[in-house]
Amino acid sequence: MSDSWLGRVLELEVGPVAHGGHCVSRVDGRVLFVRHALPGERVRAEVTEDKGGSFCRADAIEVLSGSEHRVTPPCPLAAPGGCGGCDWQHAEPAYQRELKAAVVAEQLQRLAGIEREVVVEALDDSPLGWRSRVRLVAGRDGQAGLRAHHSHRVIPIDDCPIAVPGSLDAALSKRWRPGVELETTSDGDNHLHLRELVTVRGRTQGKQLSGGMAIQHAAGRDWRLDAHGFWQVHPRAADTLAGLVRDWADAPRGGIAWDLYAGVGLFASVLAEQVGPDGQVLAIESGRRAVTDGERNLSDLPQVSWRSGRVEHLIGDAPTPVDVVVLDPPRKGAGREVVNAIAAGEPDRIVYVACDPAALARDVQFFSEHGYSLTDLRAFDAFPMTHHVECVALLQ
Repeated sequence: MSDSWLGRVLELEVGPVAHGGHCVSRVDGRVLFVRHALPGERVRAEVTEDKGGSFCRADAIEVLSGSEHRVTPPCPLAAPGGCGGCDWQHAEPAYQRELKAAVVAEQLQRLAGIEREVVVEALDDSPLGWRSRVRLVAGRDGQAGLRAHHSHRVIPIDDCPIAVPGSLDAALSKRWRPGVELETTSDGDNHLHLRELVTVRGRTQGKQLSGGMAIQHAAGRDWRLDAHGFWQVHPRAADTLAGLVRDWADAPRGGIAWDLYAGVGLFASVLAEQVGPDGQVLAIESGRRAVTDGERNLSDLPQVSWRSGRVEHLIGDAPTPVDVVVLDPPRKGAGREVVNAIAAGEPDRIVYVACDPAALARDVQFFSEHGYSLTDLRAFDAFPMTHHVECVALLQ
C-alpha cells in the first residue's frame, strides 16, 4: 500500500480489546489498533502511525457512541497526544480488569491452545497512588515530565495520579539539564530515593541524589536493597506473589528447588523455608547488584546458593533431580532453550510468574511439549490504569 494513512481521520466501529492497551478495528482490509477507545464504541480516530503494512495505529479523538464503562480519566494527560504511561484511565477500574482478563485468555487460546476463563484480581481498593517507581525525563525547558506514547516527546507534569503521593516532589520542584533522566522510588517505609541517569561514553550510570538503600517488607522478612533495582512496583504485589508461590510450590522438606531470574531472592526465601536446612535452593540472577543484595538479605539461609549470570548459561549445571522450579523471567519470557532445560530436570511442579501474557502463553506451549499442563492460573492487577497484568501459572 503506497498511500500513507498518517493523519487521516476515520469513523470507526471499535472491536475487541487487543494485547498492548488498544482495541481492534478494521477499515478497507486493514487492521487499526485504536487507543483511548473501548469495545463496542463508535469513534472518530486519527491515524498516528502507518508503516505501510497490514495495520496501523490510531487515537480515538472523538467518541460518537460511548461504552457504558467509559469514565472521565482522573488525569487530563491520559488523552490523545498526552502521556503514554496509562492505557485505560477512560475505563471503569472493574472493566479494566475485564479487558485484561480477556487479553490473557485470548493469548492462552491463540498461542497455547488453552481455553480458560480468566479473572484479574485487584490488589487494592484504589487504582491510583500505587506506582512506587517512576522514570522521568527533563524537557527542553528543564521541567521533568513523562514521554508521550511511542515518542521521545516530553510531556511536562505537575504530578502523576498513579504515583505514590509525594514521591515525585523532589524531581518536579527544580529544573534539570534538558534530556536528563531521573528515577524516583518510594520504598516500604515511605522513604524517597532519587537518582539521575548519566550517560558516559555510551554507558548509562546512576548518580544518587538522595537515598539509595531501600527498605521493603514481604514474605515475612525485611529487605534492604538497591532502591532502583528489581522489586515489584505495586506496594502489595511482592507479598501477594510470595504468598501464592508458597501455596503452589509446596517444596518437600529436604528437597531441591530452583529460583530462576531470582532478583534479590524473594521467592528463594519462600522455597528455603519449605525445603528446610537440609534442602537446597539454587537462585540464578543476571544482575550482580541484585545477587549481592540477595546474598546479604538471605545470609541466615545457608541452604540458598547463588549464581550470577544468564539463566540459559547456568541452568545446565543446576543440581538435579529438582522437585520444584519457580521462574520470574523478563517480559520476553523464558524461551524454548530455558524451558527445555527446566523440563530436563523433571520437576514435579513449576510456578511461572509472568508480566507478559503473550510470553507466558508461548512458554506454556513449550512446556506442554514436555508433558506439562497448566493446572492453575491467577492474574493480578499489579499495574492499574495500564495494560500490564501479572500472572502466576502452575504447571504440573
